[in-house]
Amino acid sequence: MSTSPDLQRDFEYVWHPCTQMKDHETNPPLLMERGEGIYLFDQEGRKYMDVISSWWVNLFGHNHPRLNASVQKQMERLAHVMFAGATHRPAIDLAESLVRLTPDSLTKVFFSDNGSTSVEVALKLSLQYWAQKGHGEKRRFAYLQGAYHGETLGALSVCGMDLFRKPFENVLMDNLEVQGPDCFRCPYGLKREACDAECFEHMDRALNENHETLAGVIVEPLVQGAAGMKMYPPVYLNKLTAACDRLGVHTIFDEVAVGFGRTGAMFVCENLGLKPTFLCLSKGVTSGYLPLAATLTGEEIYRAFYGDYEDFKLFVHSHSYTANPLACACANETLALWREYEFPGALEPKINALRAGGKKLSELQWCGEYRQTGMIGALELVKSRETKEPFAIGERVGYKIYQEALKRGALMRPLGNVIYFMPPLVITEQEIDSMIEIAYDSIRAVLGKTESH
Repeated sequence: MSTSPDLQRDFEYVWHPCTQMKDHETNPPLLMERGEGIYLFDQEGRKYMDVISSWWVNLFGHNHPRLNASVQKQMERLAHVMFAGATHRPAIDLAESLVRLTPDSLTKVFFSDNGSTSVEVALKLSLQYWAQKGHGEKRRFAYLQGAYHGETLGALSVCGMDLFRKPFENVLMDNLEVQGPDCFRCPYGLKREACDAECFEHMDRALNENHETLAGVIVEPLVQGAAGMKMYPPVYLNKLTAACDRLGVHTIFDEVAVGFGRTGAMFVCENLGLKPTFLCLSKGVTSGYLPLAATLTGEEIYRAFYGDYEDFKLFVHSHSYTANPLACACANETLALWREYEFPGALEPKINALRAGGKKLSELQWCGEYRQTGMIGALELVKSRETKEPFAIGERVGYKIYQEALKRGALMRPLGNVIYFMPPLVITEQEIDSMIEIAYDSIRAVLGKTESH
């Protein structure tokens, strides 16, 4: 396949993430030139609907004039300063806003620069807290099968997916994997809409048997993203926080992917009235403009690190770009847009439009399940509805549908056999209809060639 000189240089010099680079011998990456709203445009002017918000980060569309202006204005004042021994108003304003938007038990904000690191910070704070409280035996974490919390080594140690962790298994922390919710293939034969999270029995047993050595439990609230947008009911989180509080185990809510309105609420923990020990945020905080992350916690954790210098109880964790002023200014403008967006009411018609689209997708003979939480929708494709038999990974069904959707003007990135939708929240109801139509036609084009009933 002939490509442009730029794409040839890309293939020669660039190593892309989560990519088998050999694929680019025949299918080069899209060379994007610009963005506008929910659309991206390549070097030849072709337009693509960004239905996954460029890895779940974009909230208010590409090239938003107010976000552009916020970065430009801050750039003219202060682009960067080290965040040790110095501070700046964009970071102060952002920290105050995040504390006010989250549960009242969360009073302190520790900034970093990506979701994996926000998780690392929570893990390290938890471990150091217990050590400084005289409980050095509490040095393990429990996590769920299918969990994804990032790809740094600490975050990988609480990852429940072999795809990410297996090559590094021998050097990871000895943590505890626990069977979690699997609502599509529920072993109890129940439905997520009406169950009492009977599957919590596994975590309940793990906590009761191991709480003396567990520092904390980490979860993706309501939606396990990389596992295929696996969705489970709030009652699981209610039981988890109650058990952890009773047994003296920290709770870490990783809302990196689901925060900032994705579930229909600003944050899952605030909406459900839950008070995790730590809350990890990133992705949508700057609407996808600049890298930024935050780990929130409360006074009890904070006070365990507060004292005279010679006690050496400080938290020694730093990044060159911690609380970068440009990113913080952009995040503040993102939150300003939220305040004017009439959230969450403005999302209701869009959530309903996405649900209606899910009904259309459910008509496909390969639809094992369509599931939705707020503005996150997911279609799990199967060979047989009756047996729920999945397509083999070697068939690359998701990848073929991705290629087909590109021809029709949509940028998707399926998770195995799961086609999902997490578009910018400014998408219109009409654009949601178009998105669903493209997905429907792309699935039929690919799977209609392989089998029929």
